[in-house]
Amino acid sequence: MVVRLACAALMLCMLSACSPSAPPDGRWEGSYESGDTMIVARLETTHDGQVRISLPDITGVSNDPTERATTRDSLTERLAGGWGEVVPRPMDFDGTTFRKPGGIAPQIDYDKSTSTMTVYVYLGTSPAVLVPLHSVTEFSDNPWPH
Repeated sequence: MVVRLACAALMLCMLSACSPSAPPDGRWEGSYESGDTMIVARLETTHDGQVRISLPDITGVSNDPTERATTRDSLTERLAGGWGEVVPRPMDFDGTTFRKPGGIAPQIDYDKSTSTMTVYVYLGTSPAVLVPLHSVTEFSDNPWPH
């Protein structure tokens, strides 16, 4: 009897360990800038797997400092101005990675220990650009590092 009870308890623990993790509730924002690419991002997730994300980007950015500053401002305005139009969509979450429903390619990685997200941005046939996002209570007026 004790052995059966122990086996049943062990099976229950194993099944609960295999159950999918609930996505975190929260907001994240961040930016990415390389030689010719700029991306700004806002992300909002709910425990039921709904994700709102906006990722305005520009490629072919000039190295001229004045033009880069103008481009940063433009992306920031596009991010804030379009956020109200972003529709939540479902994503599968396995405890660390968000994917489109039934999808294979990672879309977002979550690091619970640091409460950070990393968004995969696929631009054409180039390898994914990884955009780090930090947790925020409210979205800021400027997602670029200060």
